[in-house]
Amino acid sequence: MDGDCPSLNGKETTMPDFTAHRHPVLAVPCPTCGKAAGVWCRRPSGHMANDLHRERKAEADRVFIEQHGPDASVERVGEGWAIDPRGRVGRRLPSEDRP
Repeated sequence: MDGDCPSLNGKETTMPDFTAHRHPVLAVPCPTCGKAAGVWCRRPSGHMANDLHRERKAEADRVFIEQHGPDASVERVGEGWAIDPRGRVGRRLPSEDRP
């Protein structure tokens, strides 16, 4: 890959960094309120939303899976975030070893 992610909102752009913001979903722009990557969602009144928009979360999931694969996960590490390419699946016990 050359660093471009042409499918993000139909525009050619650099690949989002899911570890660079205070919340991984902030790596992508919000299709609902139009806030840029890195900026928290706003309510129609202009006040900061308590939660990020559902559509933004779905877009972040889609782009994350496209970028890192379906097994990867982003996890809290200290004050930041880290991507585990094996995800939580890599930590599960084989079914025969489960209680």
